[in-house]
Amino acid sequence: MLFSVIVDTSADVAQTRSRKAKTRCLAACLRQLPRAELGIGTAYLAGHLPQGRIGIGPSTVAQSLPDTAAPTPQLSLAHVHQALDQIAQTTGSGSAARRMHLLKQLLAQATRVEQEFLVKLLMGELRQGALEGLMAEAIAEAAGVPAPAVRRAWMLADDPGAVATAALDHGVAGLSRFRLTVLRPVQPMLAQSANDVADALALLADEAALEYKLDGARVQVHKSGDTVRVFTRRLNEVTAAVPEVVDAVRNLRANSLILDGEVLALRPDGMPHPFQNTMRRFGRKADVEALRRDLPLKALFFDCLHLDGQDLIDLPARARFEALGDAVDDGQLVPRLVTREVDKAQSFMGESLRQGHEGVMAKALDTPYQAGSRGSDWLKVKRSHTLDLVVLAAEWGSGRRSGWLSNLHLGARDTSSGGFVMLGKTFKGMTDKMLAWQTEHLQTLMTTQDGITAAVRPELVVEIAFNDIQASPRYPGGLALRFARVKRYRPDKSPTEADTMDTIRAIYAQQFAAGDAEA
Repeated sequence: MLFSVIVDTSADVAQTRSRKAKTRCLAACLRQLPRAELGIGTAYLAGHLPQGRIGIGPSTVAQSLPDTAAPTPQLSLAHVHQALDQIAQTTGSGSAARRMHLLKQLLAQATRVEQEFLVKLLMGELRQGALEGLMAEAIAEAAGVPAPAVRRAWMLADDPGAVATAALDHGVAGLSRFRLTVLRPVQPMLAQSANDVADALALLADEAALEYKLDGARVQVHKSGDTVRVFTRRLNEVTAAVPEVVDAVRNLRANSLILDGEVLALRPDGMPHPFQNTMRRFGRKADVEALRRDLPLKALFFDCLHLDGQDLIDLPARARFEALGDAVDDGQLVPRLVTREVDKAQSFMGESLRQGHEGVMAKALDTPYQAGSRGSDWLKVKRSHTLDLVVLAAEWGSGRRSGWLSNLHLGARDTSSGGFVMLGKTFKGMTDKMLAWQTEHLQTLMTTQDGITAAVRPELVVEIAFNDIQASPRYPGGLALRFARVKRYRPDKSPTEADTMDTIRAIYAQQFAAGDAEA
C-alpha cells in the first residue's frame, strides 16, 4: 500500500474536530490496510516508530531535508518501514553519517506532505489527535470489539500494531492473550488532581487510602529470581543507574515481583532532597558508584502488580496493598492511612508536608490497576495549585536577562485536537541557573523566530504554580493563569502527560462555584 494513504488519513484526522469522525476515519484506514502492513500503519498513525529509538535527532533531520520533493506519491508503506529498519540497524564507527545518508535517500523519494509527516513521526511530534486514546477506539471500531479490551491489551503490550493485528484477526480472544510479563514494563496508572483532601474524599465517595505524595522519580521495578530491572514512568530502563534499588529488591523474599513506587534522594535528617537532585542519578551513566556515595537513593513502594506467579492488576487496590505488605518490609512502604474522615486526612497531609513531601495521594480501594489511565480512582492533592504544562514558545529577555530566553508561553493539552492551547506567559520563579539551562535547551527545539519570540517544538514539560484561573478573551481557550510561576522542569514527563484543557476548565468551574458560595 502507498505510504500516502497513512499520510492522507493523518491529515484528514487533524482537520476534523469531532472525536467520532476521527475514529471513523482511522477505523476505515485500518480496515483497508493489508494484514502484513496493519501493524506498521497502526503504529505510524499512533505516532509510534515500531523500531523505537533509531539514532536520529533534530540536527540529523534538519540536515537531511532535501530542497526538492517527489511530485507524486511513490513510496510504499513497506519501503518506508524497511528504510527505517535499516537506519535503526546502522551502528558502529561512522554510523551517524550513514544514518543521515539513508534518511536523505528516504526523504528525497517523498512528496512534501510525506516529508512533513516523516519528520513529525521521527521527532515524536505527530499531533493530529489520533494518538493512543483515539487509536484504541479506532481499533475497537474496525475490529468490532469493546474499546476497554483494546486499551487493556495496548497498555500491557505497548505495541499498537500487535494489538490491532490481534483485534482484527482474532477479536476479543486475540486481545486476551496479552499478559502482564515480568521484566517487561507496563504503562503506569496515573492520577487526576483534586483541590484538597475533603474534595478528594468526596470524589471517591467512600473509605479511601491516603499516601504521602513523594517528590521523587516514579519507578517500576521487576524481579525474576536474581534478575532485577528498573524502569522509569516513560518505560526507559535505568537499572544500571540505581544499584541500591536493585540490591534492595533483589534481597526481597519473593521470587517474581512487579512493584510500583518512587525513588528519592534523602538528606541525613531524612528530609527529601529537591527533585532535581534525585533526577541527577537517572541521567548519569558514568561515576554511578561515586554518585551512590554522595547522593544515595531510597525506593518506597505503593503498589504491587505481580507476586510469585500471580498477576494482581485486576484485583482491587486493597488486595494489592495487602500483597505489597507481604512482599516488602515496612521501611520500604510509602506511608498510608485508610480513612473516610476529613479531619484525619487533613492531619495526614499536614504530616506529609512537614516531612518535606508534596502532599498526598487519595486512592479508591475497590478498583483495579488501570495501566496508562489517568482516571478519578487516583487523586493527587498538593499544597498549592500546580499544573504540568508544555512550553510553546519563549521570548528573549531584556536588561539583566538580555541574551536569555526568559518569558515562557505555556500550553495545556487539547484532547479534542491533539494540540496545545495557550494559557498565558511567565518569567517568574526562574533562577539564573534555570534561565541558562532553558535558553540552551529551548534553542535545540526552536522552529521559528519572529522578533523577540522563538517558537519551539512542544516537547518540554514544566510544572507551573499559580493562584487561580481567570476568564480571558486574549487566549484561544478563553482562560488564563493568574500569577503563574515556574516551579521546576519535568524531564521525566512527555507532552502527552501534560494537564489538559478539561482539567483547566474543571478548576475554573470549581473556583466559580466556590466564589458564588462565599458571596
